[in-house]
Amino acid sequence: MRGQLINDRVIDDRLMHDRQINDARQHLIVALDVSSAAAARKIVAAVGDSASTYKVGMQLHTAEGPQIVRELVTSGRRIFLDLKYHDIPTTVASAVREAAKLGVSMLTVHASGGSKMLRAAVEAAASVNPELTILGVTVLTSMDENDLEESGAGGRILDQVLRLAELAIRSGCQGIVTSARETAQVRSCLGHKFAIVNPGIRPAGADRGDQSRVVTPAEAIAAGATHIVVGRPITEAANPAAEAEKILQEMGAVGAAR
Repeated sequence: MRGQLINDRVIDDRLMHDRQINDARQHLIVALDVSSAAAARKIVAAVGDSASTYKVGMQLHTAEGPQIVRELVTSGRRIFLDLKYHDIPTTVASAVREAAKLGVSMLTVHASGGSKMLRAAVEAAASVNPELTILGVTVLTSMDENDLEESGAGGRILDQVLRLAELAIRSGCQGIVTSARETAQVRSCLGHKFAIVNPGIRPAGADRGDQSRVVTPAEAIAAGATHIVVGRPITEAANPAAEAEKILQEMGAVGAAR
């Protein structure tokens, strides 16, 4: 009987672990920061079932156009289209409508474009796909306070992030993009009823690359992020699937401890 109880507990623990990993998989975004469809396909194949959402940014979209997005969506992947639209409201609305037709799940607009532009983006998305998540980009993770001063904004990074996050949510965006270093304070000030995507995530010991404000996957989830974006630590790993699984385990452990 005691042996059976131990075996049942092991099975229960394994099921709980699998559930945590599956939950975490919904919140990991792998960045396809490459210059060809062939390279993107290779990464997706190598990652396999360890991720279901991929970021297509300016590099890949400029090189290959919307066809690569259509291909990935058709294959069953969720796409985070990270083109950071920032233009007059009419132009942004038109771009968002076209992106929505591609079947993407999330896309970015610069919150600094102002409320008229943000509302135009939200309304355009809703007219095509009400499930599309519009994310307002606050302050780029490559920037520090000297960069902010140089741009004319000045002040603390945190203050600018909070200002733009509030503007984005008030304008109807379903979430924001910000560094995990500001995420806990954003949650404290603005609540939990919106998505927060953290780019610039690096597992412990990984190269910081061109990011100034980086944190680990565990730190991001603990701070209140709903999604994290990981690029080179996964895509340049000898075994991308195994690296993704390690990150999922870290994310799942934090989620279970909450």
